[in-house]
Amino acid sequence: MTDARHTLDALGARLNRLRTGRDLTLAELSELTDISISTLSRLESGVRRPSLEQLLPLARAYGMTLDELVDAPETGDPRIHVKPHVHRDGTKTIPLTRRPGGIQAFKMVLPPARCTPPKSLMVHEGYEWVYVLSGRLRLLLGERDMVLEPGEAAEFDTRTPHWFGPVAGGTVELLSLFGKQGERAHTKLAPGRESPGQEAGNA
Repeated sequence: MTDARHTLDALGARLNRLRTGRDLTLAELSELTDISISTLSRLESGVRRPSLEQLLPLARAYGMTLDELVDAPETGDPRIHVKPHVHRDGTKTIPLTRRPGGIQAFKMVLPPARCTPPKSLMVHEGYEWVYVLSGRLRLLLGERDMVLEPGEAAEFDTRTPHWFGPVAGGTVELLSLFGKQGERAHTKLAPGRESPGQEAGNA
């Protein structure tokens, strides 16, 4: 009982570290969790202890289990139990890292439904590294249009307009490392294949 009470007493400071470590404001976290800003502030200051209904959306927002969120004592089981996030188009994203901030690692499975690039390519802060496990990955990067085969990797500044998906008709599995603050994976651009529009342009 003493350990459980200590864990709850320390939870406010832990919640604050998790949020600030991810460069989230109270307002941004409120949008992600549907918990009011004032309630989040009281939870982080320790004035209020969280209920299970509040811990669940917080755990989802941080990509953590409840045990990890409250820093529960180790059980001796080293396995990481992760649940894939399935997007509307069938894309599966599996988080492989749990710590807040820094470089985040994901395994992604991109289905044929994601083979058509959007009209406007994505642009945002950060740096990304992708490694193809299986299938063929089409990568649009600025004015470049290339295809990466299994075993090939690419890294790029995400402020450059970009998009990636499977070559038409296929599924691709890849590993992705993403750093919000622009951390690099220290792997140079692998020799990808320039796609002359016809090879991958059928998407």
